[in-house]
Amino acid sequence: MSEHSTSPADRRPLLSSGVAPKAWPFAEARKLAEHVATKGDDERPALLETGYGPSGLPHIGTFGEVARTSWVRQAYTAMTGRPTRLLAFSDDMDALRKVPDNVPNREMLTQFIGMPLTKVPDPFGTSDSFAAHNNARLRSFLDGFGFDYDFASSTEYYTSGRFDAALRRVLEVHDEIVAVIRPTLGAERRETYSPVLPLHPKTGQVMQVRMDKVDPVAGTVCWTDENGERFETPVTGGAAKMQWKADWAMRWYALGVDYEMSGKDLIDSVRLSGKICRILGAPPPAGLTYELFLDENGQKISKSKGNGLSVEEWLRYAPPESLGQFMFNHPERAKRLFFDVIPKATDEYLAHVDKAAALQARCADVPAAEAEADLLSLCANPAWFIHAGHIPDHAGSPVSFSMLLNLASVANAETPDVLWGFLRRYDAAVSPETHPMLATLVDRAIVFYADFVRPAKNYRLPDEQELRALADLADSLKMYEGEDTTAEVLQNLVFEIGKRHKFEPLRAWFTCLYEVLLGQSEGPRFGGFIALYGVRSTVALIEAALVRSAEA
Repeated sequence: MSEHSTSPADRRPLLSSGVAPKAWPFAEARKLAEHVATKGDDERPALLETGYGPSGLPHIGTFGEVARTSWVRQAYTAMTGRPTRLLAFSDDMDALRKVPDNVPNREMLTQFIGMPLTKVPDPFGTSDSFAAHNNARLRSFLDGFGFDYDFASSTEYYTSGRFDAALRRVLEVHDEIVAVIRPTLGAERRETYSPVLPLHPKTGQVMQVRMDKVDPVAGTVCWTDENGERFETPVTGGAAKMQWKADWAMRWYALGVDYEMSGKDLIDSVRLSGKICRILGAPPPAGLTYELFLDENGQKISKSKGNGLSVEEWLRYAPPESLGQFMFNHPERAKRLFFDVIPKATDEYLAHVDKAAALQARCADVPAAEAEADLLSLCANPAWFIHAGHIPDHAGSPVSFSMLLNLASVANAETPDVLWGFLRRYDAAVSPETHPMLATLVDRAIVFYADFVRPAKNYRLPDEQELRALADLADSLKMYEGEDTTAEVLQNLVFEIGKRHKFEPLRAWFTCLYEVLLGQSEGPRFGGFIALYGVRSTVALIEAALVRSAEA
């Protein structure tokens, strides 16, 4: 079993002052530490769990939960020096309740409604079962991001006997569990509810039926199917499984789970499962309730609907670190997850990684006692989490993603070579070899520009005030042609032109530059854009806009 730590001799807290950085994973890590302390077994690796229902393809929310839980692990070990394990648990013994919208061979799948997912054929034809296909997809993209985790299959845990003792315990407190769940059910279901779901010995279906008898001593339940045939089924060895709230609680109890986060839509389920866990005889794990991801229409993303963004779609347009940044930001807030959030998340990551690299360098150059403030700042930085505690060389970029998108827009760039031409003119030292993150951003910017920026470009003509200001800016820039002028000097010039022509508010002047010259409502710091695009090219861009206005 993998542990998120080094050898016992090296298990020392990274943070020795007792002061935790101001970042949400450390707040969660403190909750985890308090939970572990109540068990009185600090040497046992803290067990953190994430759950996955393989009735649909893994989606970006699944990635988010694993990433966030991994960051809590990282904070916990930094605070305590203690080991952890992350269990990625697949509920693959659940029944197929409905056919997902985003899979092939949907008609074939309708024949297997009610069967455990590990007994449902793979509609993609690549694996032994639908669950095996989706489990493989889950592991593939978790592995692709370098997560440290142990995979667990519900089917394997049930059939191997890992849950047998806990399942017998469920039978001992069966009526108490029913009393917890029954008030939350409708009248009809209330009369037949049991936490136990036996598998039909003839059809293999997961049966949701009334229990005629519960025998804790024998470890069996008696029940009658829709044809009137009576069965006695052991709850052990994979012959039965639990209904999901009881299943969740039983798993916490059986495995000793210390931490599990969940979405806002599961608040009531967490509360009920926590009660059941206590009935079984263990405290429920600590955890975080995170807000949900929304699609472009404000609807919750769903693995069965396939709405929102997939991991693969995000990575088509931006590097994986930007996805980590998006997941790190404010998990307690609902987030719109669509293509237009990608540039902002990418530039936020770039800003954070530059700061983190500088902090890491300072921490390495001074004695530990003098580095405490910088270390706290470093450990509060999202990039420290995204890079698992060590910022690698060349993790950042000298040019923002938004700036590259604007450069691609104004140059109508269709290949990376076009952008590299401007970049090398701006700084002859940059290359794909010396700046690998910049190379990735250039490639992604070309794709993002072609798919989203170019179709949305909408130029407008300037009004009289704007015409005078644009002509003034072009004339003023000509004085800097052939000179090595900094972005800051050029930015100050743009500001001065706006003030000189009395734009109120001054932001209206920058909106004019974006809409008239770039065909979009927002844009970069314009001085930086001029420095990158070139003074002469920017003058030509302005003069072309003035000609268009004169001809209109």
